[in-house]
Amino acid sequence: MKRPLKTGLTYVRRAPYQAISVVLVMAVTFFVATMIGLLVYGSTKLLVYFETRPQIIAFLKADATETQIGALQDTYKTDNRVRELKLVSKEDAFNLYKNATSNNPLLGELVSPSIFPASLELSVSDLSYADTIVSELKTKDGVDSVGFTASVGGQDQLSAVINRLKDITKSVRIAGVGAVAVLLVTSFLVLLVVMSMRISMRKNEIESLRMLGATGAFIRNPILVEATIYAILGVLSGWFAASLVIMYTSPKLLSYFGTIEVLPHSLQGLLTILGVILGVELIIGIIIAFFGAVAAVSRSLRMIQ
Repeated sequence: MKRPLKTGLTYVRRAPYQAISVVLVMAVTFFVATMIGLLVYGSTKLLVYFETRPQIIAFLKADATETQIGALQDTYKTDNRVRELKLVSKEDAFNLYKNATSNNPLLGELVSPSIFPASLELSVSDLSYADTIVSELKTKDGVDSVGFTASVGGQDQLSAVINRLKDITKSVRIAGVGAVAVLLVTSFLVLLVVMSMRISMRKNEIESLRMLGATGAFIRNPILVEATIYAILGVLSGWFAASLVIMYTSPKLLSYFGTIEVLPHSLQGLLTILGVILGVELIIGIIIAFFGAVAAVSRSLRMIQ
């Protein structure tokens, strides 16, 4: 193992400019891959946030009876479309109002719990169910009106909001995978070309080794080590640059999105995600290096013969 590693490091030092070229291409690839990975993570968290919040709020009539309220609760407690159900009483609504206006106590003194309607808050298991449940609730006894927290323009915009959130997440994933795939293929081709050139430059050395009875593995292993060094350096460079960008921008992102955890709020959580991404990228990088080096060796040895 020491001999291929030592020889591989020697090959890297002999052609620093070619080594830098390969490492830079792979660094760009894995910089983009890291950023896209975090973007997909954030967009998924954003969608999950809306899916797990009480998007549908059924405001109850002032004269709604306990029987009507109980029937509503029983109907949706066992409904698979509903993830979470919560009854907000007049007093609870009043307390929420007081907390929201705590910086101006006078506003809380001017109102009483009786003016706030009780409500039933529902969180759906999938946003596609929201439109149907809103329509159902409007026909129920004791329900005065129905609101949807993710809809800016009323129920007529409900389907558009749902579809937009899902389309954005899907588009981010597809575009991200496509961009990373193109960059990975580019990295593979650059590595293949550079390694082929390096092997051609060592034609006389390889022929001498063959005459001395060197096996294919003896010739191939240092080249595999060289390609692996390029891949590891490229992955670490791209990942480290992306991590610095994320570390710098994460406070602003978290402040902008507030309670929506598009990125982990704790440093440990963020480092865990970055660590997982690094592990996956190292595996991908080493696979690219292995197949690139094997293809270059096979191609070059056939040309030397």
